[in-house]
Amino acid sequence: MNESETIDPRELNPLALAFVGDSVLELLVRTRLARHHRMSAGKLNVEKVKYVSARAQFREEQLLEPLFTEEELVVFKRGRNASKASVAKHASPEEYRASTGFECLLGWLYLTGQMARVEELFDALWQQFDPNQK
Repeated sequence: MNESETIDPRELNPLALAFVGDSVLELLVRTRLARHHRMSAGKLNVEKVKYVSARAQFREEQLLEPLFTEEELVVFKRGRNASKASVAKHASPEEYRASTGFECLLGWLYLTGQMARVEELFDALWQQFDPNQK
C-alpha cells in the first residue's frame, strides 16, 4: 500500500469514516467502563455491547442530534444515506442507517482532529443514555 498521500477526511467515503468512527466509539466506551467498573473482561464486554450495537447507536444519535452543528448534521446525513449491502441482525434498516451515520460523524470528527468535540458528545451521551432501556 502506498501511504505517501494523506486523504482529506472530507473526501473519504462515508463508510470509510464509519469504519473509523466505530472504533472511536468502541474505544471510548471500553475506556469509560474499565476506568469506572471493577468487572471481568467478559462482563465489561457484555456492558460494552449495550453501547455499541446498531440499536444503541440509533438511540444515542437521537439523543445527541439536537447538539450537532450544521456541519456535523451534514456529515451524519452523508453517512446515514450511504448505500449498505447488508443490515445488522438485531436492528431495523432505519436503526442501522442512523448508526452508520453516527459512526461516520465520529470518524470525521476524529480524523479532522476534533477529539475535544468527540469527547464532549460522548460525555453528553454517557450522562443521558440508559443502556438498559429497550
